[in-house]
Amino acid sequence: MTSEFITNFVYIISSVLFAFGLKLLGSPVTARKGNILSSVGMFLAIAATLASGHIISFQWILIGIAIGSILGALVAFRAAMTQMPEMIALLHGCGALASVFVDWTAYHVHGAPDIVNAITLLISIVIGGLTFTGSAIAWGKLSEKLSGKPLQFTGQQIVNILLIGTIAVLGVMFVMDPTRYDLFLIILGLSLVFGIFLVLAIGGADMPVVISVLNSYSGVVACTTGFVIHNTLLIVVGALVGANGIILSIIMCKAMNRSLGNVIFGGFGAVKKKSGDTTKKDAKPMSVEDAYLILEAAKSVVIIPGYGLAVAQAQHAVNELSKALENNGCDVKFAIHPVAGRMPGHMNVLLAEASIPYDQLMEMEAINPIMETVDVSIIIGANDVVNPAARHDKSSPIYGMPIIDADKARTVFVLKRSMATGFAGVENELFYFENTRMIFGDAKQTVQALVAEFKSSH
Repeated sequence: MTSEFITNFVYIISSVLFAFGLKLLGSPVTARKGNILSSVGMFLAIAATLASGHIISFQWILIGIAIGSILGALVAFRAAMTQMPEMIALLHGCGALASVFVDWTAYHVHGAPDIVNAITLLISIVIGGLTFTGSAIAWGKLSEKLSGKPLQFTGQQIVNILLIGTIAVLGVMFVMDPTRYDLFLIILGLSLVFGIFLVLAIGGADMPVVISVLNSYSGVVACTTGFVIHNTLLIVVGALVGANGIILSIIMCKAMNRSLGNVIFGGFGAVKKKSGDTTKKDAKPMSVEDAYLILEAAKSVVIIPGYGLAVAQAQHAVNELSKALENNGCDVKFAIHPVAGRMPGHMNVLLAEASIPYDQLMEMEAINPIMETVDVSIIIGANDVVNPAARHDKSSPIYGMPIIDADKARTVFVLKRSMATGFAGVENELFYFENTRMIFGDAKQTVQALVAEFKSSH
C-alpha cells in the first residue's frame, strides 16, 4: 500500500467520525460524545497529513501546533459561558482566515491556475475574506465592544451593491487572466471591506442567525480551499460544516418568521419610535418574599431562560430552585426558544452545564400548547422571545416572530435588573400586563433568595 492510499483511507475514517460527531452534537444528551468523536477525527486527519511526506518543515509545524494549543487552552479555560457566542464568532473568523492564507500560499507558490481552479480560488478568497472580517465585527457586537444596534449610513445599500459589482467584475477579469496578482490582492481587500459593512448593518438580536451563517461560510471556504489544494478531507468536512450551518440558519429564521435574506440585508434592530399609544404604563414590582408565597402554592412552573441568565451566571441557582419546587410537589419545565441567547443552542448548553435534566427542557412548539394550564412562568433574562407584540403589533420589528406564550400563564414573574429593552431594542408590553410581576435585581441573587425562602420554610 502506498502512503497516498493510507492517507486517503485515514481521511475517510476522519470524515465518518466528523459526520457522526455532527449527528451526536444535535442533542445535549450525546453532545459530549460528538465532541470526542470529532476531536479524534481531527487528530487522525492531522496525523495523516503530517505523515504524508509533503511537509516542508516540521519545525514550523511544531511551532504552530505549540502556539495554537497554548492559545486554545487559555481561551477555553478562561472564557465564561457568557463569552461563548463571541468566542465562536472569533473561531469562525480564524478558520476562514486560515483558509485564505492557504489559498494565498497555493496561488503564490504554484502560480496561475487553470480556469476551473481560478474560479474555485476566487470563490474561496471572497467568502473567506468577508467571513473573517464579518466574524470580527460579530465578535465586537457580541462582546459589546461595538454597539449591538445596526450601524447604517445613507447610501449604505448602494455602497454594498457597488462592492459586490466591483468584486464580480474583477473576479471575471481574474478568471480570464489568473496571472494578475494585483487583481487577486484587490479582490481580497474588497472582500474584507464588504464583510465589515455586511455585519455592521445587522442588529444584535439577529446575531444567533449571523453566527450560524458565518459558520456555514467558514465551512464553504474550507471546502473550496480543499479544491484549491486538492485535499479530499477538506472538501468533505467543509461541505458538512457548510450544509449544517445553512440548515441551522434556515431553522432559526423560521423560528423568527423571517427570511435569511431579510436577516442578512434587512438591518433588523433599527427601531423607530412608534407614534401609537403613548399612555404612561406602570409595572408591578414584587418582593422575593411575596413571590415565594405564590411559588410555594404553585403546582406547575415553567422557567424561560434568556441571555440575562447567562450574564448573571444563575444557571446553578436556577437548578437549585427547580429542585426546591419539585420537592414541594411542583412540576417544573424549562421553555427554550430557538433564538434565546446569543448563539444557537446557547440556553441548552448553559442549562446542561448546571446538570438540569434534559427531559425538562422543552422546545417552543411543545410548551406553548400547555402554557394556559401553567400556574407560574418565570422569565429570567429573556425579553424579545416572550414579547406579545410579536403576535399583534404590525408596527413592531418583531411582528410575526413566534414567541413563547409566557403571558398565558396564570402568573408571570419577570426577573430583570431594570425596565430596559432587550437586544432588539423593543419595549416588552408583557411587563405591564395584569398578571405580570417584576422582580428587580441580579437574577442569581433573586433566585438564591427564593431558594433560601424554600429552605427556611421546609
